[in-house]
Amino acid sequence: MQNNEEINRLKNLVQDLLDESRKQGATSAEAGLSLDKGLAVTARLGEVETIEYHCDQALGVTVYRGKRKGSSSTNDFSPDSIRETVKAACSIAGFSSEDDYAGLPEQHMLATQFPDLDNNHAWDIEASSAIDIALECEEAARSLHVEISNSEGATVNSHQGISVLGNSLGFLQGGQSTRHSISCSVIGERDGKMQRDYWYSVSRNAQALESASDIGIKAAQRTLQR
Repeated sequence: MQNNEEINRLKNLVQDLLDESRKQGATSAEAGLSLDKGLAVTARLGEVETIEYHCDQALGVTVYRGKRKGSSSTNDFSPDSIRETVKAACSIAGFSSEDDYAGLPEQHMLATQFPDLDNNHAWDIEASSAIDIALECEEAARSLHVEISNSEGATVNSHQGISVLGNSLGFLQGGQSTRHSISCSVIGERDGKMQRDYWYSVSRNAQALESASDIGIKAAQRTLQR
């Protein structure tokens, strides 16, 4: 389900960038914004190796002064930062050489229909649950065969992002998407020779991921077959 309230808030920020660009003398402009948050857990040799959380944000603007172009970006969404980011882009445009091919696309080339691609499926998973999945995945790989002698670990990732894009021709759209994955990589040894292989599953929807044990088993099987 799309978080329309948050998307609309971010659309307003992009519109602020475009409005500020006009105020500072741009003849046209385009701006984009993104938010991304996620969790990544890795287990190796039966123990938790890393737990990482991240929450990133960024916005960027490209302004055109005739055929001169300038771009700038920031991760600060405050009004003062927006003004300074646009100011920097306009300053760069002022020193840029003219480019006959610089500018926005023709109005008729802009998208007008935006079908729901079903890309957003949040996974409400705690770090403790992600650890359990990673441990299960690696254990399935390590226990498959005595020739599986070592492991590079199993990792569980979950990410959710929002992106918004707009320009001074009136285009302003945004959406959310998710990406979840489970992966495993193990090492096998036979007759003094070592081989490594892996397997993973990735999906927008965590419910569509292969099971942790199946991923671990496939990683081990692929290693043994090398």
